Amino acid sequence: MENQKQEKSLIEDLKTIIDQGRGNAYSAANKAMIVTYWALGKRIAEEIKGNDNADLYGKSLIPELAKELTREFGRAFSARNLYYYVKFYQYFPDFEILNARVQNLSWTHLRSLLRVDDESARLWYLNEAAKENWSSRTLDRNIATQYYYRLLESPDKEKVVTEMKLKTAQPENRPAELLKSPIMAEFLGFRPEDSYLESDLESAILSHIRDFLMEMGRGFAFVARQQQIVTETEDYYIDLVFYNIELRCYVLVDLKMGKITHQDVGQIDMYVRMYDDMKRKNGDNPTIGILVCSETDEDIARYSVLHDNNRLFMSKYLTYLPTKEQLRREIEKQKRVYYLQHEQDDSKED
Repeated sequence: MENQKQEKSLIEDLKTIIDQGRGNAYSAANKAMIVTYWALGKRIAEEIKGNDNADLYGKSLIPELAKELTREFGRAFSARNLYYYVKFYQYFPDFEILNARVQNLSWTHLRSLLRVDDESARLWYLNEAAKENWSSRTLDRNIATQYYYRLLESPDKEKVVTEMKLKTAQPENRPAELLKSPIMAEFLGFRPEDSYLESDLESAILSHIRDFLMEMGRGFAFVARQQQIVTETEDYYIDLVFYNIELRCYVLVDLKMGKITHQDVGQIDMYVRMYDDMKRKNGDNPTIGILVCSETDEDIARYSVLHDNNRLFMSKYLTYLPTKEQLRREIEKQKRVYYLQHEQDDSKED
């Protein structure tokens, strides 16, 4: 019994050491990212400012820079992001002052602050987010709901603060999860389809679904994995994107580990709308979304096609798409393979 207690204590100590190490790695990479983006913005802003026709020069220069940088370093240096970096420098020109306040803030936090034109409000959000250790989602929500101005005008400030804390309460991110951030991965040079998450069951299932759809031979062309969709308020990452040549439409796959919620259903519907608005071209049919759920006792799938009616969807689209039963069987097959492989790995270690 005493040995078991000692072993449990040892394991907890080791977990703490690993979490601290990963947290330090994340903090170092996060700081390097922010410094790099600020320096890029400064260099580009100075180049544009030195030109006689700064506005026109900037509009032509940044897309050209983006072509060269994305070719070598990836999507983190797209034209849209370069504009963000320039704005970042312009809003926070004194980096020493900024650096003293952002030790626990990420680039996602800072990009949200770029939406705040009022300098007083922007600095207040910056200070509060750092002091109160707000998550990026909390900061984003507080900006969207005009929290600064409501708090400023309210005679009962404590009530406003309490309401905010209740509505933004969420589990704390573990360092391991932060290191899996696609934004961090892109900065460090990983592509979204790289195998740095291949040990996870979720990643294994997604790989299997991708191969399964491609092997069906019904017009599926693979487009992207973890494709980034950028909006004014947030970045979204779609698990798998295909284009079906026979149907002439995009097919989006979103995997949820656990029971499907109403929020998950709403999210795949949102992805379909966003993809139709941002990616769909003339001649393309409405985008299809497939929400896949993997549970221990049941695997299910839900199809979403918002701009079409169910009759057309059932009669035409399901000729080319897998059925829910086929998807369920394939997920179960991959889960069995995954668990078998890990059992074999464990036995080798023993």
